[in-house]
Amino acid sequence: MKIVVLAGGISTERDVSLVSGTEIYKALKSKGHNVVLLDVYLGYDGDPAHIFEQDTDWAGKIARITASAPDIEAVKASRGYESPSIIGRNVIEACQSADIVFMALHGDFGENGKLQAAFDLMGIRYTGTDSFSAALAMDKAVAKQVFMMNGVNTPPSHLLTGLDDPYRPEYPCVVKICNGGSSIGVYIVNNDSEYKKALKEAFSYEGRVIVENYIKGREFTDCVIEGKALPIVEITPKEGFYDYKNKYQAGATIEVCPAPIPPELTDRIQSQAVAAYRALGIRTYARVDFIVSEDDKVYCLEANTLPGMTPTSLIPQEAAAIGCNFPDLCEWIIRVSLKKYE
Repeated sequence: MKIVVLAGGISTERDVSLVSGTEIYKALKSKGHNVVLLDVYLGYDGDPAHIFEQDTDWAGKIARITASAPDIEAVKASRGYESPSIIGRNVIEACQSADIVFMALHGDFGENGKLQAAFDLMGIRYTGTDSFSAALAMDKAVAKQVFMMNGVNTPPSHLLTGLDDPYRPEYPCVVKICNGGSSIGVYIVNNDSEYKKALKEAFSYEGRVIVENYIKGREFTDCVIEGKALPIVEITPKEGFYDYKNKYQAGATIEVCPAPIPPELTDRIQSQAVAAYRALGIRTYARVDFIVSEDDKVYCLEANTLPGMTPTSLIPQEAAAIGCNFPDLCEWIIRVSLKKYE
């Protein structure tokens, strides 16, 4: 197959996306596919009509993920030309010439459904869910409402639309932006001073912020593919919580799959993962994140429709637990995604 792996962009998860894209690119190449890796923002300066005829190492020199989010302004400056579009030169044309686009994008652009909607209008086939369910899942405030309407337990929360909101939480609590990912814009706060600082930082990202009840407990995640749950991963950061640094720095977090929990709890988490997947109308695959409280209540935090595919990512670990290696997982995602177009 002719496949464009689309990564990069200008979200705060750009670096994670580039590493995901590199891993997917290498995996699909190893399976004999004709694969191109493109940065959706920086684009391609060559002739897109002949892009699949080139003998090129498209991965190039992709740096490892650093401990902090990327400098997006520096990325914009590196583009070399002025354009209001967040889709780079010749990206659309290259994607139109492919059999399918493997979406390795993370964060608000790529995971919020906008690019999927554009591809639908242009007849471009892509991996992952459709534009509407991607948009629902990306907006945490909306997703939590959908969860509650469909019997998916989620921590109580309050939506703020400005720093002047008089709401005052009980501590500890969690402050998070509505459309973030990779735990960027997420803060655990314990007092008024920390709360004010967290709100100021969160509102620097966007104009809608959630203040959520803090649930003390164990953290788990579960991938759902075609409506079926894979083995669960338990996530235990060595320090702090599962933030950007602990997600992507090797050795910072202990991850165990299958999770060492009783079968009854496994069933409840997997059932809630499938329920969340269905409530949001997700098609193909997603990763659903949970906290299990000290009294064994299962709380759904969010669903990720384009979860990470880096060396430390969780879905590859879940697939490995059922004997599916990374290249086979990538092909599995493609096969499932193509069913949208049957």
